[in-house]
Amino acid sequence: MKRILFILIVISALCCSMRSDDCISKDGYFRGKRLCGRVKIVDSLADFKVKVVGSLADLHVRVVDGIANDPGEWRFVESGQDFSVCFVESGEDFTIRYVESLPGVNRPCR
Repeated sequence: MKRILFILIVISALCCSMRSDDCISKDGYFRGKRLCGRVKIVDSLADFKVKVVGSLADLHVRVVDGIANDPGEWRFVESGQDFSVCFVESGEDFTIRYVESLPGVNRPCR
């Protein structure tokens, strides 16, 4: 019985630690990269797989033409990117919602 309880505690701790690594921090970092700046859209080998949703997104994204310095401000480019994304329907790393104002982290790590 003690062995089963120990195994459950270890599995629970591992799940919680993986969850905290796979969520966007409140200051806009995900897996060591800040989610702002120049973004290249690719079909494969992307830094992040992203799903566009209508509500309850992890990140609110505002597309800009100029400098994108704040989390959620993305400028789409063909080269010279800060990171790349691949748009998917499932198996995403995080979800985004396009907005006209107030970009940023909507659902930070807990």
